[in-house]
Amino acid sequence: MSLDMVFLGPPGAGKGTYAKELVKLFNIPHISTGDMFREAVASGSELGKKVEEILKRGDLVPDDLTISIVKDRLSKEDCKNGFILDGFPRTVDQAKALDEILNFLGRELGYAFYFEVNEEVVVQRITNRRICKNCGKIYNLLTMPPKVDGKCDVCGGELFQREDDGEEVVRNRYKVYMENTYPVIEYYQKQNKLFTIDGASGVDSVIKEVLNIVRR
Repeated sequence: MSLDMVFLGPPGAGKGTYAKELVKLFNIPHISTGDMFREAVASGSELGKKVEEILKRGDLVPDDLTISIVKDRLSKEDCKNGFILDGFPRTVDQAKALDEILNFLGRELGYAFYFEVNEEVVVQRITNRRICKNCGKIYNLLTMPPKVDGKCDVCGGELFQREDDGEEVVRNRYKVYMENTYPVIEYYQKQNKLFTIDGASGVDSVIKEVLNIVRR
């Protein structure tokens, strides 16, 4: 049976961090919508050109286009034993479309992991995030600070805070996520595929819990 799973949770819940660890253990790809859009644009395909135009305008990629890209990506050879989808589905319509894609591929979603983190934890995590201008390494002033304030340990580059990591923006992103994506959580709950994990409990604890659920 393939390990087909989606990761749900607000920005700052740690989805990307957990996925990076789990793909090594499961030997399946971690697929984020951002990565898929970038790959589509880089491929130079008709689909990619459409996405590029939309992203250049700063608009959201519409559902029908996103769904086509997801279908294309999940059909690739490296997904045959499973995948971790991160950033999709964001709406119930997208969740239904994902069910249809997997049905078309002769598969079914196994797990929807919801990493539950409250607003204050999200704000604390994201507003303390700093990124190296030079090599892109990510730090957190609370949990993973640089050895020298404002400088990257790896290359000595200057660290900066992304504009969308400011408190007001983070609180708004959290609110938008909870309003738009909470129905997706309920959708998977009704299908008995939802597993809620405390996203504030630390990386090792979260990984252990995911492994226990999958091995059950």
